[in-house]
Amino acid sequence: MAQLSPPPPRLLLPGLIPREPGLETYPVRPGGLTGVRLAPGDRITVIDLHGRQPAELTVLDRTGCTGAALGITLDVPATVLRASTASPVAAEHGVDPHQALAVQLFGPWSAAGSQEVFTAAEEAVALVAAPAAPMDVHDATANPPSDLLLEVRRATPRRTFEPLLPEPLAEPVLDLRIDATSARAYEVKKGQYVQVIDVEGRQCSDFLAFGARQLQQGVERGLDATTTRYFTGRAYPRPGLHGKFYDEEAQPLVEVVRDTVGRHDTFGLACNAKYYEDMGYPGHPNCTDNFNEKLGGYGVAARAGWPALNLFYNTAFDDDHQLIFDEPWSRPGDYVLLRAMTDLVCASSACPDDIDPSNAWVPTDIHVRVYDARRSFSMAIAHRVTPEAEPTLSKQTAFAPRTRALTRQFTEYRGFWLPDSYDNHGPQAEYWACRERAAVMDLSPLRKFEVTGPDAEALLQATLTRNIRKLSHGQVVYSAMCNETGGMLDDCTVFRLGDTNFRFVGGDDYDGVWLREQAERLGLDRVWVKPSTDQLHNIAVQGPASRELLAQIIWTPPTQPAFTELGWFRFAIGRLGDHNGIPLLVSRTGYSGELGYEIWTHPRNATALWDAVREAGEPFGLTPLGLQALDMLRIEAGLVFAGHDFSDQTDPYEAGIGFTVPLKSKEDDFVGREALLARRANPQRTLVGLELEGNEPARHGDCVHVGRSQVGVVTSATRSPVLRKNIALCRIAVQYADLGTAVEIGKLDGHRKRIPAQVVRFPFYDPDKTRPRS
Repeated sequence: MAQLSPPPPRLLLPGLIPREPGLETYPVRPGGLTGVRLAPGDRITVIDLHGRQPAELTVLDRTGCTGAALGITLDVPATVLRASTASPVAAEHGVDPHQALAVQLFGPWSAAGSQEVFTAAEEAVALVAAPAAPMDVHDATANPPSDLLLEVRRATPRRTFEPLLPEPLAEPVLDLRIDATSARAYEVKKGQYVQVIDVEGRQCSDFLAFGARQLQQGVERGLDATTTRYFTGRAYPRPGLHGKFYDEEAQPLVEVVRDTVGRHDTFGLACNAKYYEDMGYPGHPNCTDNFNEKLGGYGVAARAGWPALNLFYNTAFDDDHQLIFDEPWSRPGDYVLLRAMTDLVCASSACPDDIDPSNAWVPTDIHVRVYDARRSFSMAIAHRVTPEAEPTLSKQTAFAPRTRALTRQFTEYRGFWLPDSYDNHGPQAEYWACRERAAVMDLSPLRKFEVTGPDAEALLQATLTRNIRKLSHGQVVYSAMCNETGGMLDDCTVFRLGDTNFRFVGGDDYDGVWLREQAERLGLDRVWVKPSTDQLHNIAVQGPASRELLAQIIWTPPTQPAFTELGWFRFAIGRLGDHNGIPLLVSRTGYSGELGYEIWTHPRNATALWDAVREAGEPFGLTPLGLQALDMLRIEAGLVFAGHDFSDQTDPYEAGIGFTVPLKSKEDDFVGREALLARRANPQRTLVGLELEGNEPARHGDCVHVGRSQVGVVTSATRSPVLRKNIALCRIAVQYADLGTAVEIGKLDGHRKRIPAQVVRFPFYDPDKTRPRS
């Protein structure tokens, strides 16, 4: 008789990631502590996600801190718990946290994915900690602290999915549940924060706000979507410089402080009776009627349809400019945090729409929390490395205490806030400082990974296009990383620190996930890929004066190259000032097309490094440089940017970096090799430079034509200050890639307005790279 396979895990809702009913997962951050309450029969699994990360497991039960409930002996100090300021759960069990014990899990060489499993024999609390020590640039062990994962499988699973609300961001002054298909009105004082939480995920919540003082005077001044879109230049505001919602008098009412979803709507009305009547559902509950009922007591006149900030409502415009919608992106516990700019009367709904995908067909609850104005919350957007990963909030770099003093022009860049430009300078002045003197920029968001172990070289050789076996100690190489079809996952630089130690620097957290997946696929079990972005922050000092400037403050030992003799794409490990200074790594690399260096150090030393560079740079006219100026520099230098000049639909040849694929000299196989051989033999598109006529610029995504036919697309464009021309990078059909070929850049609909251009050599600036090599 054939053996039946076990049933698949129940889906939360059809089409989504399977969710096991009895499974709960909790992250344990480096240096952090995560606790869960256990019932008899519950099973916990502690997972070392990246490898080489010790864990401390403390168990609190009816006998105190013994470990008996999990059948283990606690025999080492619980260092993280002992260092915590307070532990109410320890006090609840009569345990002094400063005397607490733990059992240590995982060793200094534990493999990625290592697991330890325990089953509770009685009620208990399990506390899992991830001890963390800082990693310096000169650390030979190259073992940055990393995340653990705590899984709990309940002996008695809940029959239905009952998500728990996220912990309050602070003590709420108002904690308000809005039942499915209903609405509530509430008052918020100036400076207070409003957190709107999607309890179960994929549920829309319309949000209204009115100036309270105006209402007292009989005047309605509420959020106005059209005014807001006009002033912010976006479909809806997001955290950052242009993050406010305005009323029709252009007065700001609320500011977006945090957003863990990133997809909302300001075009549609809150659902109303006419919508449902037209769809054949007369008498259906609707947000507009709910709002009218709740707001009448504040003197707000009823309306047939309320324009609202439609939180979590997933709308977009298709290629025919039709407004379309689908199920929300929000997940259980996702939220938007707003700050009141004045005293407000607010209203929030839990939308009752169950006749289309707006609420994934099943309306559920919304929860609102209001926090005191004296609280302070970081401005943030949430990012997930993979669809199932826990969200992480954008943060400041370690150089922010210095850059914030110089500008308020920040933009969110891949999970970090970076200066867009600097007050009292501006992009043009910053650009010229780099071309003529020296400039300093914060590039800490670059994603760093320590790739170590006996199989480290084999992994990188099998996953990158460059020949890593030829990489010498102290050398850096620029490479592409491709999938099986030859499409680029990312570009990167690789530093060789030793025989079995490499540092991978890319642009995306997923790079590390993919490298670990490939190691498992290839059976390379003696390699560790550990994220070190939070352990290494970096600045770039670029420009013709950069060598002379930095030579005054960077010391290297006799075992390393002298700083002034450091070659292009080489690095040295040294210190700031002298042999007693802070440790740092300096590489002769950059993203500007000029002579330049990048300096890497631990975040705790970042401000000291910035201050030293700024002081040494004052005689040279050193200027801080933001992202706008950097974009001009890198386009002139022909340096590509992910999401613009390449994607996983683009191979390195089409991205203009075919030199990173040495198919003749690298005989070893690597991911995408066969596809790249075929693509090189039959090229379809390539990257070229375009020089435009006139003063009108091109934009990313503009179509490029020869006659009526579209033959290419603009990937990046700028006005070149040094060339005094508009230039662009363009991916174009190979038939039109010859120098001097005349093309037209389509504006409007691509046909009614054209900008003449011709194919030119690129890089546009210093095409032989004599300046960075100098």
